Amino acid sequence: MSYKVFFFTTYSMGLRLGEGIRLTVGDIDSVNMRVHIRDAKGNKDRLVPLPENTLRVLRNFWQVHKHPHFLFPSRKRGLNNAHLVQQPLDRGGIQTAMKAVVRQLGIKKNGSYDDFPCCK
Repeated sequence: MSYKVFFFTTYSMGLRLGEGIRLTVGDIDSVNMRVHIRDAKGNKDRLVPLPENTLRVLRNFWQVHKHPHFLFPSRKRGLNNAHLVQQPLDRGGIQTAMKAVVRQLGIKKNGSYDDFPCCK
């Protein structure tokens, strides 16, 4: 479930892998429907629109893990104990999950894994 929500969020907002991993609860501005992306490309901050469906998915996901800081906490303790972890999802785990999905779907795209927007 964590990876599915992560992929949906990064794709719907056009985020890079590292930007998605670093998202925190405090970065979400549901009043103005935008997300604060910190230390983006070139170490610059930026604001991106927050689609309503993405906000709904993130709220539902947070109700499962309830981590006070990370939107995507590490899966090391499982979702029920995700509020206890001290780090976000692992970059390597996300990349492995994406490669498995691409393989399952039979996508034969020339180029590298970094050609997918969510995985840069």
